[in-house]
Amino acid sequence: MTKEEILKKLKFDTRIRGLSQNTQDEYYTKAKRFQDYYDKPATELDIDDIKNYLYYLLTEKKLAPGSINTYNSGLRFLYNVTLNNPVNGNQIPCHHKQRRIPDILTRDEVTNLFNACDNLRDKSILMTMYGAGLRLSEVSSLKVIDIDSKKMQIFIRNGKGGKDRFALLSQSNLNVLRQYYREYRPKEWLFNSRNKTGTHITSRATQNIFNKYKDIAGIKKKCTTHTLRHSFATHLLENGVSIYHIKQLLGHADISTTCFYLHIVKISELNVVSPLDTLSPEVN
Repeated sequence: MTKEEILKKLKFDTRIRGLSQNTQDEYYTKAKRFQDYYDKPATELDIDDIKNYLYYLLTEKKLAPGSINTYNSGLRFLYNVTLNNPVNGNQIPCHHKQRRIPDILTRDEVTNLFNACDNLRDKSILMTMYGAGLRLSEVSSLKVIDIDSKKMQIFIRNGKGGKDRFALLSQSNLNVLRQYYREYRPKEWLFNSRNKTGTHITSRATQNIFNKYKDIAGIKKKCTTHTLRHSFATHLLENGVSIYHIKQLLGHADISTTCFYLHIVKISELNVVSPLDTLSPEVN
């Protein structure tokens, strides 16, 4: 098989399994880069080539563990499914990820970000992302019909893991979206691409919008669009919203993922008294 034939078969295999569009694109891209790196079809490469490629990504490209693991998953699918040539998972284990506490935007910083926007479309995108706690791909691919003003919810189709869910639609978000709709009159996609007719804004373009206004707002923290999602969850938790409700709003499959936000909330926001302060005054 040629490199092109392998990629075509991989695309077929991902689609027939109903994987999310994002996963389909990721697996295709990773397989293509792997083959291009060696300039050979994957049928002529073995597990040692996979290990050497992952090592190259780690040591020379300096990719983060999470990024390396996406290559790992894509290449496992390529060999195990598309080529029907199972690889030993113990030989290419997932890279250990050290989960660090991310930077969270304060409420004032979020407000400054929105106020920095000089374009209604861009402001609508950022407010929707924070107001509903959406992922980058989710806000980019919203359709007009996904906004339900009667039930005050946003329909998220084909989210992470190919799952649909409903997200929160705030009144402030709805007010801005109505202004945006009156001015731009989007038809199918809520946020259209400016470069390609008939499709939605790309995730990269959305990230660029965030970076632009983050700099204008003078936010120096190391953050991305996903920081808005982290901030949404953290601010809800600080407001006393149940961790189980936050899990549902974020679309997490496992409550342990949501519980990570308990480590982010400031101690002062928890309103918790140490048991030491409840001891009798006689303690010396």
